[in-house]
Amino acid sequence: MIELKVNDAQVKELLDDIMRLYGYDFSEYSKASIIRRINRLISLDRFEDFAAFRNHLRRHPDYLKRFIEEVTVNVTEMFRDPLFYNYLRTTVFPEIAMRPFIRIWHAGCATGEEVYSMAILLKESGLLHKSLIYATDINPDVVEKTRSGIFPLIRMREYSENYRMAGGTQDFSSYYTAQYDRVIFRDELKEKMICATHNLVSDGSFNEFQLILCRNVLIYFDRGLQERVLDLFDASLERLGFLALGTKETLKFSGLQQRYKQQQKERIWRKEY
Repeated sequence: MIELKVNDAQVKELLDDIMRLYGYDFSEYSKASIIRRINRLISLDRFEDFAAFRNHLRRHPDYLKRFIEEVTVNVTEMFRDPLFYNYLRTTVFPEIAMRPFIRIWHAGCATGEEVYSMAILLKESGLLHKSLIYATDINPDVVEKTRSGIFPLIRMREYSENYRMAGGTQDFSSYYTAQYDRVIFRDELKEKMICATHNLVSDGSFNEFQLILCRNVLIYFDRGLQERVLDLFDASLERLGFLALGTKETLKFSGLQQRYKQQQKERIWRKEY
């Protein structure tokens, strides 16, 4: 593999190109993460140097999809951190169950494994019929994967164990149909999802929610952008609603800290006022 080290000035030039030509703003993503992933992409796709990479990205709009896939990390699994989902089931859901209608936002949903985990949880809690799950991501390809409800069969044993540890009450395989090397999840779950592209950097609030989840996305943003995104979530969350972040993310030291109360040790905060 080609070993290159892209510098800050080159990254700025590249991100300026992308913003000007395609309208995607990555300027406030973590510089260390961006540089690491650009270096990796140049090596993987065997560009001679940074100039060749930049020129290709400018001249071939189709390559932008590849760039977005590499820069926006899509690592996820069903019922990831089972204790987190068990806490949703046993503590958060009883609090929002009294609402006549429940709206949940998965921001940065990746390929949708956690969105389907949420739908299953709602189903088993008797809440799916009056719920709507908004699944959004900057990458249109992963949004389409979420919409399809199709996942690799090989992962189902692992997901089934996560589901059991999260307090699952049914046979996990009852939620999908296996076809060769893949599974398709039930329409009953998909019908309660709205899947759409949404850019946390530039797009605004679009509804009021009782629960917002954005897990392991903020760690790729600079501090200033983290604050703006948290303000977006705050504007989108009703009073006494819940905000769930990733294991390395927090509201501590943010401007919202005083208005939210963390729920035990889980990365879940409740909006007090």
